[in-house]
Amino acid sequence: MIRPGKTIDTKDDSLPSADITKGPERAPHRSMFRAMGYDDSDLSSPMIGIANPAADITPCNVHLDEIAREAIEGIKESQCMPVEFGTITVSDGISMGTEGMKASLISREVIADSVELVAFGERLDALVTIAGCDKNLPGMMMASIRTDLPSVFVYGGTILPGKYHGADVTIQDVFEGVGAYAEGDISREQLDALEHAACPGAGSCAGMYTANTMASLSEALGLAPLGSSTAPAVTAERRIIARQAGKLAASCVKNQLRPSHILSKKSFENAISLLVAIGGSTNAVLHLLALSAEAKIPLTLSEFDNISRNTPHICNLRPGGTFVMADLHQQGGIPVIIRRLIEGGLFDGDAKTVTGNTISEELSSLTLPPDEEINNQVIRPLSDPLHKQGSLAILKGNLAPDGAVLKITGDEELQSKGPARVFECEEDAMKWVQEGNISSGDVLVIRNEGPQGGPGMREMLGVTAAVVGQGHESDVALITDGRFSGATRGPMVGHVAPEAFSGGPIASISDGDIITLDIPNRILSVDLSENELQQRMKNWSRPPPNYSSGVLAKYGQSFGSAAYGATTNPALNKP
Repeated sequence: MIRPGKTIDTKDDSLPSADITKGPERAPHRSMFRAMGYDDSDLSSPMIGIANPAADITPCNVHLDEIAREAIEGIKESQCMPVEFGTITVSDGISMGTEGMKASLISREVIADSVELVAFGERLDALVTIAGCDKNLPGMMMASIRTDLPSVFVYGGTILPGKYHGADVTIQDVFEGVGAYAEGDISREQLDALEHAACPGAGSCAGMYTANTMASLSEALGLAPLGSSTAPAVTAERRIIARQAGKLAASCVKNQLRPSHILSKKSFENAISLLVAIGGSTNAVLHLLALSAEAKIPLTLSEFDNISRNTPHICNLRPGGTFVMADLHQQGGIPVIIRRLIEGGLFDGDAKTVTGNTISEELSSLTLPPDEEINNQVIRPLSDPLHKQGSLAILKGNLAPDGAVLKITGDEELQSKGPARVFECEEDAMKWVQEGNISSGDVLVIRNEGPQGGPGMREMLGVTAAVVGQGHESDVALITDGRFSGATRGPMVGHVAPEAFSGGPIASISDGDIITLDIPNRILSVDLSENELQQRMKNWSRPPPNYSSGVLAKYGQSFGSAAYGATTNPALNKP
């Protein structure tokens, strides 16, 4: 059967899918679609791809087939043709602290590349991109921007917190519990109990870690509808959101609303403002730089710092705070925060969204709780924030000429000096910490873990959580050209650029060198003269790559600097 007034031969030539479905010469192509159950009505309609990274490798993604089914139904109800295809995921939490974590950032690139390839090769007209674990989210958004197809982003949703002795617990507590166990502060039985309690079901890690951070920012960027990021994975609301996303994608095709029509400089400024207000993950810096590069919208590290200095931190969420994503949802979610930021002149409500409306127009259409009904312990008023400045600081100095990233979860006035304890990889640092060698005032330096040197810029949650778990949340710093998990807290400085492998100054540091960390003045430096640094680098030689073949070698050679988003797209890459 074919819908009245529609035939395959009258299909709109401007749709990419007309290349493979229209005309007698495409009879073989249509024949292959018919083998999969598609009919004339489908083939005469816009073809919308559903990119689905469902997998049994992580609770973040284990339920995404259900989300995809709802999006498919929404597309069908809109009389468009859904075409589902898969892509990969790598679990950050499960690979954390192992060599496998080197695959994490690479997976962002593989996801973006694979979705682009399918959209290009199969001539798709639009995309619904679904994401669960951390790197799924920027990877999917990068693909939408790169293809510039009408697109709607759908988050799989947060996990609910577990319960341990009546208190909420998350995976962060288990990682920190490993350090507490090594210190003798908890028993093996207590650690086992935490392990069993922390993750009660499907969904991405519960705090304002990387997945929930990027989901929140998808709203600010306008690539996802307002109010779509905070609903837990296991709720019926999450399925409703997915079905509506399918319908919205059909509308985007009809109106030819593309990411290039939505994204602007103010979209990214809004995203940064939200990022620092919610206390989001430092990984968002890397990902926003990559997204802006794909969109060809200039964005620099200094802009993150400028916005953070002028935007208060108002969300009391883990890792530095008390509450989790599900608690934020109960208070009205991200739209409530955006409303407060707009009222404070810290967010531009005229920025566009995937609905075709502005942020302000979308806010006016939502039913949100009035300010007086919002729990101020979860979302603080701008007049009484958790911190007067936002949660991110960009540090520079002779140790990080191109910049480094710090998430402020404690004392924003911290100024400290301490001796360097230098490690050439994460494993050596973790062994040293677990052996009980750490002392107050130490500055751990982990290098050759950057985008090229790792490769893949591993997250250091295992080490940072062990440090915090041993009672050194504020008196021991860690400096690395790698990254940190969104669950990291304390004076942990990552993304040091240039990285050691490319000859950055961090490569010259020796045990005992005095490192200065000065948050108010945004300084990260080593107490060495310029002449001494230059002399040391003259004696330095690049270590051999850790991998000479396979996917890690390929992407390791392709990565650009973390200061520009660590992209592998050759059109965007910077040293």
